[in-house]
Amino acid sequence: MKNLQRRITQANSSLTPYAIKHEGILGRLHGEEPDPTRFPFQRDRDRIIHTQAFRRLKGKSQVFVASKGDHYRTRLTHTMEVAQISRDMARTLGLNEDLAECIALAHDLGHTPFGHAGEDTMREEMERCGSTFEHNLQSIRVVTILEERTSKYQGLNLNREVLEGLMKHRTSFDEKHADDISRSPSLEAQIVNIADEIAYTAHDVDDGLRSEILTIEELMMIPLFAEAYAEAKKDGTEVRGQIIHMLVLDAYAEAENRLKDSGIKTLDDVYSAKTDLVTFSEAMRNKLDSLRDFLLENFYKSESVLRCSKRGKDVIHKLFELYENNPPDKVLELKEKTGSPIHEAIKDYIAGMTDQYAFDKKNSGSTASP
Repeated sequence: MKNLQRRITQANSSLTPYAIKHEGILGRLHGEEPDPTRFPFQRDRDRIIHTQAFRRLKGKSQVFVASKGDHYRTRLTHTMEVAQISRDMARTLGLNEDLAECIALAHDLGHTPFGHAGEDTMREEMERCGSTFEHNLQSIRVVTILEERTSKYQGLNLNREVLEGLMKHRTSFDEKHADDISRSPSLEAQIVNIADEIAYTAHDVDDGLRSEILTIEELMMIPLFAEAYAEAKKDGTEVRGQIIHMLVLDAYAEAENRLKDSGIKTLDDVYSAKTDLVTFSEAMRNKLDSLRDFLLENFYKSESVLRCSKRGKDVIHKLFELYENNPPDKVLELKEKTGSPIHEAIKDYIAGMTDQYAFDKKNSGSTASP
């Protein structure tokens, strides 16, 4: 077996000068001895995958309530799709695959049950309490405070590059938020941003067609879908895959142009950039926005999806009311563990629930801990 440092040096030789090296730069909050075989970000990946929060993603909604059907996306399947696209893009662009994968695997750990409707409802409850909720920040809270791997400190003690990537993760669904990181995101973090959008656009089209809420005839009015459908028919493949393929290739070309035009030579150049470097061309962005607008009006706002969303919203409102009046042991434990106000502990508890567990707790009116 090759010496670990030799393996890291060899792996770094395939990276571009503006990629984050495999040994990382910023380190961990708590110093640790190097792992004898794994690169630092590989170690982080494994810590993320083995968390309870990661396992619970299988029971959390993407668009539909997670129990609706076996073949609709959940937060877990979405996360795996984002991780796959992120790794492929990082490899092609000569960037750090392991870091991109870590950010992708952790990016939705803080999401509530019931999809974006759940997040909106949680934000309403927290604003009523004088605070707020944003799933990216909750993901950081999960890996730095709520999850445990040792009695020596809270959280997973991930490398700071992963935490920065989570802080900077944003999509068209996310509220912009203030933070204490003034520099631009790493290219690895930017890849996860765009891979997230690519994944959910493609699989929401797929789930919309599977549910028969959307029809091919309606979607053929949208240029991006029509182009992808024509290629899929010609190749005998799925339109979902063609959408991903077209978006990824466009992102590659635009990234190369922006890196060149911006004179990006080093990692410091990336951190100093004023605009995103991994993004879509203007022409593709217009096509993608047209498809996203169509999905918003015809899928996300459809009667079936809104009915699921309303059920989820009602559950979160009811649980918040229930736990404010009579906090269960688990909420009190979280309050003591984190040193947070009671509404923060309630938020931590409910945000970690799966759809079905939240339904069960609401229907039983129970305050018992799981």
